[in-house]
Formats: sequence, C-alpha cells, structure tokens
Amino acid sequence: MSAQPDSATRRRRRASHSMEAVIAEAVTLLDEAGEPALTFRALAARLGGGVASIYWYVSSKDELLDKATDHVLAGVVEATQGFTGADDPIDDLRSIAVTLFDTVADRPWLGAYLMRDTGAQPSGLRLYELLGEQVMRLGMNPRDSFHATSAVLGFVIGTAADLGQQPPPEVADGTVSRDEYIAAEADLWRALDPGEYPFMHYIVDEFAGHEDAVQFRAGLDLLLTGLRRQATAGS
Repeated sequence: MSAQPDSATRRRRRASHSMEAVIAEAVTLLDEAGEPALTFRALAARLGGGVASIYWYVSSKDELLDKATDHVLAGVVEATQGFTGADDPIDDLRSIAVTLFDTVADRPWLGAYLMRDTGAQPSGLRLYELLGEQVMRLGMNPRDSFHATSAVLGFVIGTAADLGQQPPPEVADGTVSRDEYIAAEADLWRALDPGEYPFMHYIVDEFAGHEDAVQFRAGLDLLLTGLRRQATAGS
C-alpha cells in the first residue's frame, strides 16, 4: 500500500494554486469548449497539479460551476457600476441589461448556471440589486418593482441563453454560414400552409434578415417602454 502524503506535501500541493487561479482557468476551459470539457482532471492538467489539489478549493463540479459563474458576473457588476445615476433610470436599466446580455450570449455555458439559488453567487445577487435600484427610481410600489426587476432580468437571461446556444453542427463546422442556415429555415416557413400559419408567413421576411443583437434590443425596448408606462400610470 502506498504511503499517504504527509502534511508538508499536502501544504505544498495546496500552495501550488490559488482559488483565483482555479476559477479563472475553469472559466477559460468553459469558454473554450463548454461545460462537458470542464473536469477536475482537465483543470488540474491546465494548472500543472494533481486532481486532488482542486479539492482544496471546491468539493464538486457543481460548486466549481457556481463559482465560475459568479466570477463572470463579478465582471458584469464591475463593468456596470458606472451605469447608474443617469437622469432617466430607464437608460441605466438598458445599459446594465445590454452588458449582461452580451456577456451571457458570448458564453453558451453560462445561461444554465446563472442565478441558481445555491448561495454561491453573491455577484448575481448584487446584479439583481443593481437592476432593482434603478427600478426603484421609477417610484412604483414594492410589488410592481419586484415584478418589473424580475421581468427585465428574466428577459435578458432567457434571450441571451437562447441566442447564445451552440450553433447547429453544420454552422459550427463551416459547412454552411449562419445566413445560409437562416435562409433555409425561412424557406421552410414559407412552405407552410399560410392558412394554418398566418403569423409565420407574416413575419418570415423579418426572420430571414434579422440580427440577434438587434432583435434583443428591440424586445428590451418594448419591455422598458411598458415599464415606463406602468410607472407613469401609477404616479
């Protein structure tokens, strides 16, 4: 039976990393190849240590994913600190929302782990507070403020997670371009019975030429316009 490492060896192994290095490298792995690529073995190999050394910092992959998510959200919070105090709180809400959207849409892995109720994402809570403080400036009652903040956050995360999904295999491998793929999908819509699918025929040309970021901003503006009207009606 092999001897267990003594305490000095364990201390040296622990000192070979830091929590910051472990989480930063985990985010890099996730950004490069998504959640399936993030294993303790792959992470340890990147950091130049043994698998056991990762357990000094996290006890499971779920905990690692929460910490990686919070690490990314901390960057969003830092980037949006200056997006407060504008004369119009709607402008601040829009700026924060767009920054969060861009971050999630650029990371297909992120949406699934964002704002999980595990207590391990303090930056997610801070981001929710930041959005809520801008809603508070509209002067609505607590219930409407709660609903409004949750609606904005849900729209941003849901839309970003949807649009930020991994592209279809034929797009990912370069067999067809994104525009060619959308054009083919639009042709399928046009082939549908217009009596059964009048809406899809009505908007198919818009779908065929749409840009994801433009679509998001248009939806966000519709939501914020409704929020402004709700605040004005209650004042």
